[in-house]
Order: sequence, then C-alpha cells, then structure tokens
Amino acid sequence: MKLILLLYLVCHLTLIKASPHPRPINFGSVGNVFSSSRDIGVGIVSNAGNFLPTPKGLFESGKNVIAGYPFEFVSSSINAICSAAVSTNAVIPKITPDINKMQFQLRTPCKKYSFPLMHANEMWKSPEFDKTKKTVILATGWTTTVNETDTISQMAQAYHCRGDVNFIAVDVASYVDTLYTWSALNTEEIGENIGKGLVQLSEIIPLENIHLIGHSLGAHIVGAAGRTFNYLTGKQIPRITGLDPAKPCFNEGENLSGLLRGDADFIDVIHSNPGVLGKRDPMGDVDFYPGGLDPLPSGCLSVVCAHERAWLYYTESVYPGNENNFMAVRCSSLTRLKNNKCPGRSYPMGYASPKYLKGNYFLDVNGAAPFGMDGNKARDERKQDCGLCRNNGGS
Repeated sequence: MKLILLLYLVCHLTLIKASPHPRPINFGSVGNVFSSSRDIGVGIVSNAGNFLPTPKGLFESGKNVIAGYPFEFVSSSINAICSAAVSTNAVIPKITPDINKMQFQLRTPCKKYSFPLMHANEMWKSPEFDKTKKTVILATGWTTTVNETDTISQMAQAYHCRGDVNFIAVDVASYVDTLYTWSALNTEEIGENIGKGLVQLSEIIPLENIHLIGHSLGAHIVGAAGRTFNYLTGKQIPRITGLDPAKPCFNEGENLSGLLRGDADFIDVIHSNPGVLGKRDPMGDVDFYPGGLDPLPSGCLSVVCAHERAWLYYTESVYPGNENNFMAVRCSSLTRLKNNKCPGRSYPMGYASPKYLKGNYFLDVNGAAPFGMDGNKARDERKQDCGLCRNNGGS
C-alpha cells in the first residue's frame, strides 16, 4: 500500500509542478483507493465458496488483487486529473518539440545511420536503405532513448533475422524523456513531423510496404503520424501496431485522443497492462488481450513489467518460425475461452496478424520466454545470434 500512495503522490506532484495554479493533494482520494482495495478483498472472501482455484490460479488472482487492481484505481484517478488539466491548458510542455533536432535512425545488423526528420529523403535514397524491402518504423515510449533501449535493439534483431525489412527507429531527442505530462503533450506534434517524413518515403517505395509500430506513448505518436499522412496525401498508411498504448492523459474525444481507428487501413493493438499504464478499451480494428483483462500477466509482479510485455510478445512473434506462437480466439473474456465457450477459429497475434481481423481476441501466455503458448524454447535458443552483426568491426 505504501507503493500505491507513493505513485499517487508522485503523479499528483508532477501535475502540481506543471500547473501554474497548483491545488493541494486530496488525501480523501487516496483513502478512496484504500477503501476500494478493501472492498475488493471483502468481495473475494465473501464469494470464496463459489470457486476452488488451483494453487497457481490462487496466486495469479491474489497477485492482481494485491499488486494490479489498486494501481488501476490510482491510474484512473490520475488519468481524469491529467485530462482535466490538459483540457484547461493548465499544463504546458516544458520543451517544445524542435523538428530540426529529430531524426530517423536506420539500423542495419552492424551500424546505425541517423538522418534528420525533415530531410528524410536523404535516408530513403542512401545506399544503406534497400528500396526493395518492406520498411518498419518504431516509436518507443516515455523516458526512452534511441541508443539505449532494449525495445529497439531486440526488435531490430528480430527483424534483421528475417532479413526482408529496413528497420528504422524514431529519435525524438528529449521530447518524451521529460515528466510524463509534458511528454504526453508532445506526442501529437512529434507524430505530425513523422507524418511529413512518411510523405517523402511514399514517393520512394510502395505504400503497402510501410508498417508503423509504437509502444506506450509511441503508439499515440504513430497514430498522429498516420493521421497527418492521410491529411497531406489523402492516402492511408497500411498498418499501425500499437503495443500497450499509454493510458494516462489519453481519452477519445478529448484534447489528447491518441491512437484511433482510422489512423491506418489496419490497426492491431496488444494490451499487456490494461487499465493501468496501458489502455483497457479497444482501440484498433483488432485488439488482443494476452492474459486477459488482468493488469498483471503471468510472470509479472509489477505494472512496469506488464507494460513491457507487449513489445516482448510482438518481438517474439517476429522471428522466423514464431509467427504462430500466440494464437488468439475472438471472445469476451479469457475465462470463457478457457471454458471452451468461444468456439471460433484461432488467429496469430503479432507479426502475422491477418489484416482482415475485427474485434477483441483473447489468449493465454506463459510467464517466461517463450511467452507464446505455442513457442519452442529450443528453436529460440538456436536463433540467439540470428540478426546480429557478423562483422566484429561493426558497431
């Protein structure tokens, strides 16, 4: 409970520091969090006779009551506060994005090549960029840097293992490395700048070869990029993949709407920390819920771990042979799926998701890699060096 209080205080102080008219902390709201947590516990005890879980099931359920759901209450409160502050212009970005400092970083197995966002044509026409290949552009989330992020390095390796993709990371300098509220406010403008670069890219390669991926705040950035591209060209980006799109401050119909259906021809979303750091509500043409709607999937004891799982799941699915590691079924809950009440056909989540899928899909996952229930540990071990630089002189 101390951790819950700490999270509430930190986030509230973030808003206070950003607001020109700070208000005192409402400790009654904190009390409501504890009260709600107590009510959940009472409800579980009073209905204990209605189910007899396995020891593992009891641990997983208890874990979410103790560690997951209290954070969900706090997160919802923070989201409401942040949205209200943004709508009244009480929060302004500490740093206004400067497009001249943003870059696309083209990654090969051995080297990284950076090109200014506004001169993207220099990258598209460079010898390191293969116009015959598909192009994947990844935007990451809060407090990440382009050169020191596991998300980028591991996903780049997976795509390089396939060998048929130009893998590009978006270097947004320090504009999503500030306090969260400032970072959130910068997502729209950053996305607009990326959208302008995509216009140049579409003149070099077939539009159907472009795929945008975003994790956390990055999901909202690529959503804005897709909208901007559509506005400037009248055409749609073929696919956007949102990996646990960030929840706080982003609500459809408000100042910060974030990723929305229609930002691309096909939008697939993986929710790994629904209701806390990530959005719970469906946002794409197809929304996947690995581990169901619980805030913490199997193997995670923190919301940060859960939030990261989305990109880990996706990256696992990219490796050749892993396309069907995560098979999901259209359903209303993981419980119904496990009780065989969702008889529909299963489809892959991640890299190989069919672009005609619609609706909400559920699946179970493992608590450790390989996370996909149809994964193969021996196969993954054989691919540990796949996609890495073979030249010792590379960097």
